[in-house]
Amino acid sequence: MELLHLRYFVAVAQELNFSVAARKLHMAASPLSRRIKDLEKELGHRLFDRSTHHVTLTSAGSALLPIARGVLEQIDSIRWKLDETARPQRTTLLLGVPSGVHPDLRERIDELAERVHDRFEIKRWPGGTDRLVDAVCDGRLALTLARLPAGGDHALEMLPVMSERLGAVVPRERFAGRTSVALAELTDLAYVVSPTAVTAAYFRGLDQQLSELGIRKRIEINSANFDGVSEIVASGLAFSISMLDSRSPVQNHHLENVTVLPFSDFHPRLETGLIWRRDRSQGGDLEEVVAAIREVFVDPLHT
Repeated sequence: MELLHLRYFVAVAQELNFSVAARKLHMAASPLSRRIKDLEKELGHRLFDRSTHHVTLTSAGSALLPIARGVLEQIDSIRWKLDETARPQRTTLLLGVPSGVHPDLRERIDELAERVHDRFEIKRWPGGTDRLVDAVCDGRLALTLARLPAGGDHALEMLPVMSERLGAVVPRERFAGRTSVALAELTDLAYVVSPTAVTAAYFRGLDQQLSELGIRKRIEINSANFDGVSEIVASGLAFSISMLDSRSPVQNHHLENVTVLPFSDFHPRLETGLIWRRDRSQGGDLEEVVAAIREVFVDPLHT
């Protein structure tokens, strides 16, 4: 049995969906399914019940899950435990930062960095939430800011740090003089999301909510950035959803013929949390940093 087999098993057990688990593992679903079958054959037990629409753990799979997690946590902790034995007096910690982080949250991170400055140097590392959380799991990052929901691994701890109100990004001319907008007024427009949001669990859920509330049309873009989304909205073809606060850095990408309005009948909020590994905070190398985090973020930010 190889460690990769256990990683594959845990990924499928967490998602209960081979396609989603395969995306997180950066592989195709078919080879992932074969690896799971190889593991089942080697163990002599069926680990998952599979049907066309559902995947569930068998009793053997449920018994294996905590064992597999324990083994992987021990393996993943080897590197940082070795680093801990020989670390210099001041340690560099990499903090994951997704795009569009609010300036107030950046100020809090600066406050945290100053508080632990004597022993730790915090450096920021950009990326999408899913990849940043994966990097925390395998020890490449010490901790990360993440758009929630994220993670789902029992080896991780999460602290909510900010809640941001979202609004509708709409063509300015069409909604001139308006102070809010109702979802019913947007049904003839397509909903378009930025590429950085497509992979975020929150925006996938938001897309489903909008569909259930009557927003049926979609525009999918694969290569455009925030500016590209703004171009499509400005043309009058679509609307998007973004941070409502004018101080959000995302607002810098909006064109002249674009405005952001609050919804009158819909109240979406984007939650951001700080995530780290439990074994590194409880008696590990991040214990002092996590204690400082809990003090700095005792009251989460709201916009």
